[in-house]
Amino acid sequence: MSHATLCTIVVTYNRLEKCQRTLLRLLQEPIDHLIVIENGSTDGTREWLRTLHDDRMIVLEQAVNGGGAKGFETGMREARARFDPDWYLLMDDDGRPHQGAIAAFRATLPRPEGAVLAAVYFPDGTICEMNRPWRNPFWHAGVFRDTFLKLGGRRAFHIPDAAYSAGAPVSIDGGSFVGQFISRVAVERCGFPDGRMFIYGDDVHYTLRLARAGLSNAFDPRVHFEHECATALHGAVMRPYWKTYYHHRNLFRVYRLAIGPVLFWPLMLMLVPRWMTKGSALPSHDRQCYRALIRMAILDALRGKLDRPHDEILARSGES
Repeated sequence: MSHATLCTIVVTYNRLEKCQRTLLRLLQEPIDHLIVIENGSTDGTREWLRTLHDDRMIVLEQAVNGGGAKGFETGMREARARFDPDWYLLMDDDGRPHQGAIAAFRATLPRPEGAVLAAVYFPDGTICEMNRPWRNPFWHAGVFRDTFLKLGGRRAFHIPDAAYSAGAPVSIDGGSFVGQFISRVAVERCGFPDGRMFIYGDDVHYTLRLARAGLSNAFDPRVHFEHECATALHGAVMRPYWKTYYHHRNLFRVYRLAIGPVLFWPLMLMLVPRWMTKGSALPSHDRQCYRALIRMAILDALRGKLDRPHDEILARSGES
């Protein structure tokens, strides 16, 4: 069998130390190509990247920060144009393979899936919840029953802890772009992630698109990644506040794809009033700002507006 080519895509913005750890780890692994999307960092990341010299690595310096979603779309498009690899591997600058993870993935090839998701852990070895893959409850009767009859709640549609110690892949519908391997077949059939989503939900949306197109997705516990991520939630409030805009706007797109057109609107009529009560524990001014961002997200989602400038969202949040 010929050698399967693997192109790794890393998106980075103002996290120099984490980016350094990730790239130095990757360059010790058996990858064929590495594309780094440098999203306009101001902390010395761009300058440090210019000191690296490895024939496998290409740095694409972006004029403005387009978010992780635009970064992954840009990186995958560049990878296809330059290399047309057999597999694309996506991760943020704070996610990285454990030593030997790439070799472990290569040992499973060839394989038929559209996407293969690694087992992602925090640096202390505990399971990273935000990267726990899942099955869409609206596509599986048993999962739907256990989720919505309160027999399991969120855990009913996320893979269990036992899957992380299994010796074989587990079928899933969706997951994150930390340690996600995407096949050439998937890109040929479904194209690229939607860079207009900026952050949040672009990975969920893309993996659901693969599944809807008839491509299988799998969680493979034999491939280990580390995610050195910061906590994004403080109670029910996202910090910094501007992130709540993208989170709620993009949920419309994700839910519509996951649920389908019939049940989508009834569910949103239930969810939107709950969203508008978020931030109740915040000081009055912050609460008004937070809920204004959610209202703007809902209105933009209803209008299909995905091009609001990030600087405007920062200004609305008071965090620019």
